[in-house]
Amino acid sequence: MPGMQPKPNHPKNNVYDVTIIGAGPTGLFGAFYAGMREMSCKIIEALPEVGGQLAVLYPEKWIYDAPGYPKILAKDLVRNLWEQASRWNPTLCLDERVTMLRVGEDSPMVLETDKGVHYTRTVIICAGVGAFSPNKLKNETVERFEGRGVYYFVKDKSPFRGKRLLIVGGGDSAVDWALNLKDYAREITLIHRRDQFRAHPASVTELMSSSVNVMLYHELKEIRGDDHIESVVVFDNRTGAETILNVDYVLLNLGFKADLGPIKEWGLEQQAKRYIKVNCRQETSIPGVYAAGDVAAHPDVEPLNLIAIGYAQAAVAVNYAYTYLHPEAKVFPGHSSEMRL
Repeated sequence: MPGMQPKPNHPKNNVYDVTIIGAGPTGLFGAFYAGMREMSCKIIEALPEVGGQLAVLYPEKWIYDAPGYPKILAKDLVRNLWEQASRWNPTLCLDERVTMLRVGEDSPMVLETDKGVHYTRTVIICAGVGAFSPNKLKNETVERFEGRGVYYFVKDKSPFRGKRLLIVGGGDSAVDWALNLKDYAREITLIHRRDQFRAHPASVTELMSSSVNVMLYHELKEIRGDDHIESVVVFDNRTGAETILNVDYVLLNLGFKADLGPIKEWGLEQQAKRYIKVNCRQETSIPGVYAAGDVAAHPDVEPLNLIAIGYAQAAVAVNYAYTYLHPEAKVFPGHSSEMRL
């Protein structure tokens, strides 16, 4: 989010009460709550900006399930979360990837990164889904137009104004972008290879009654053009019948590959190979190490990867991290309305 990014600072040698790995919504709210408990806090983020998926994947998308906002643009929610967290001046390290966690019996924990070493008394992992990369089509014509008409993320929707857009996919991203851009682009066609969507049912209902041209059982065969996209060929996967559509841009929303990366090697107990196993206190299998948000999973409970869940888990993790450092303290710090902030 150009023009509003916080300035990172990099004190390495101080020992912090808590270090939060990840500056998405969960991590930022955790940093705010750490300040509420007067804990010195550091945030380490692998991306060059705060906000996680909200900043990278869909800054221009409306968020409808953030508590307190009937709707809010993702980039504005990130801005507000950082303003809230920065009240307590947490140390922020951007564009820095944590590679190793070392735990000793009588010394602070050590976090090694690709840029240095950090020392901390507790750790809260708020790494979201981990490192993520978009699923791509193995198609030479798609590859040829990547970066000049073919998109996987929408950082700025201004190129689509008054243009013809093809969206490929049937999940939340595809449906949400179709709805978000339907009054912005000149014309939108969404193709999906099946007749069942993975997107939220209410969004699908809205989509099917909108001006978006929805073509079920259709897939992308070819993108045509010279210096820019001029048309696409799509086909009905039941009959093989082909249709040529005149379009200016193609947005591929085919999901993402997620990987915990180096976290998998830290000795933390995992669940389903993509989550860190936690208990009701958000404690991991390593004392003093907690996890919250999309990266965390409770045994025998299907994860709900929602911003609201991340907020709650961050608050739980911070408060129990505080009592890990101060066993005599109460877990509940009192309401913010009772504090002098």
